[in-house]
Amino acid sequence: MEKTDSLYRLVWMSRPLMQVAELAVEQGLEGSGLTVRMRAVLETLREQGALPVPEIARHLEIQRQYVQVMVNETLAEGLTEQRANPRHKRSPLLSLTAKGQAMIDEAVLRERQLLEAIGDEFGDREVETALDVVMRLTACLKGKTGVEL
Repeated sequence: MEKTDSLYRLVWMSRPLMQVAELAVEQGLEGSGLTVRMRAVLETLREQGALPVPEIARHLEIQRQYVQVMVNETLAEGLTEQRANPRHKRSPLLSLTAKGQAMIDEAVLRERQLLEAIGDEFGDREVETALDVVMRLTACLKGKTGVEL
């Protein structure tokens, strides 16, 4: 298969990969009260620390207005809290509550257990190469098209 054909296929295989990954995440969240959207906000805060909505949007590469809806859900459930942002008066910092921290820690643990269970299907080098290719392909597409999410 020609390299261009393979790259084309790789790009288009990202959709079914993301669909099955999202379904696996949803399945892992059953009974927790978390949605995939809420989980995305919690994970970002878990990894990055307290952030305002625009920064969460940048990390998730989605529109700020949509992230605000997601954040409102986490606030309503007591998973996040707002506090003053010394760098911007109208854009408060969001941080995890103890409840939010516990919920995202549990969700990530379940997801890692699933990945560990399927990990024997892949060699270490294969996984590293795949990750490198996907990251470089994403950067190249953004660079060539000017598309920034």
